[in-house]
Amino acid sequence: MTALESPDEYWMRHAYGLALRAAQAGEVPVGAVIVKDGSLIAEGYNLPISHSDPTAHAEIQALRAAGRVLNNYRLGGTTLYVTLEPCPMCAGAMVHARVQRVVFGASDPRTGAAGSVYNLLQSNELNHRCELQGGVMASECGGLLRDFFRRKRG
Repeated sequence: MTALESPDEYWMRHAYGLALRAAQAGEVPVGAVIVKDGSLIAEGYNLPISHSDPTAHAEIQALRAAGRVLNNYRLGGTTLYVTLEPCPMCAGAMVHARVQRVVFGASDPRTGAAGSVYNLLQSNELNHRCELQGGVMASECGGLLRDFFRRKRG
């Protein structure tokens, strides 16, 4: 981490690198990392296409890996960084896992569940609320997605 870079930017840059790996694999470019006590404990990137699995989002990949590392499905005290605002499925999994904080890059005006369309992460109706920070490296993360879909459309 450089002196000019915040921890949020540092970890989002790591997630961005994973999003690039997803794009190289022909997947929608989304990457996620989970950090606890300042250390990386898990990471993931989108794999729904290659795994023929609609649940293989970057966040779910990272949550599954973190559960294995911590030997617990509860992930209290963790921060999840993801390049795109979580969808309802991923946000629900974060709430169930008791992720403490969620930091995302680009907003998702179609399916975002961290404030754009819904805010499941901070819903008073649910039994856990995540701290939330959006817009970290939003321009870079959003640009990666726009470029990917522009190439996909030809």
